[in-house]
Amino acid sequence: MSDNQSPLNEFNHLNIVLIETSHPGNIGSAARAMKVMGLNQLHLVAPKTFPNAQATALASGAQDVLANATVSPDLDSAIADGRLILGTSARLRSLAWPQLDVREAAALARKEAQKGPVYVLFGRESSGLNNEELRRCHYLVHIPTADDYSSLNLSQAVQVFSYELRMALLQGHAPMVEPADYEPVGDDKMEGLFQHLEQALLELRFLDPSHPKRLMLRLRRLFLRARPDVNEYNILRGILSAIEKFAAKQ
Repeated sequence: MSDNQSPLNEFNHLNIVLIETSHPGNIGSAARAMKVMGLNQLHLVAPKTFPNAQATALASGAQDVLANATVSPDLDSAIADGRLILGTSARLRSLAWPQLDVREAAALARKEAQKGPVYVLFGRESSGLNNEELRRCHYLVHIPTADDYSSLNLSQAVQVFSYELRMALLQGHAPMVEPADYEPVGDDKMEGLFQHLEQALLELRFLDPSHPKRLMLRLRRLFLRARPDVNEYNILRGILSAIEKFAAKQ
């Protein structure tokens, strides 16, 4: 950590995102779990009930986290500027996605938070994150639990992750070595790239329009793993535009 980089600044870049939370008490309990570990950036995506007296009661001293929470109608607007997106999931997927355990994820989040916003996504109490939301993530994060009882309450999961984030900060992992001009693009630009890529591949007749999803999932995984910077992003968009011009002449 540099001399002018304080823990508070890093924590201000660490964002907890709760998606379509059904029980307002879980929002309050999550806020309390965050504050006790020094986190203060709470984002709520289409909560069923908020604000709510039960959320305020269960926040128990973390009412400021609730009061300053950002409420968004959809995930796009919540994470548009995200440098790193992590998604919590207890389910195995048919298409393997890069995965980290919670300790590894916290260490990576702490490093990335020195440069810009990091978002950790938590899904619905009953079903977690859906497939589309998981595909927005650079990594999936798993909290290991006992094999015979793996049920973890939403606010408990937030508490575990918040604890690991704090421990990563206190232990002071060395920053990543990156090129001086490296600045990965945000989630909104990546979504634009994926839409442009799919359209270009359709026009080139490389992508089967009746079965596009499997290939696009693998390409999405590839580019999220690569995490292109602004210059690389602009190069890719230029290549796709050239492909579209070429396809139009055929």
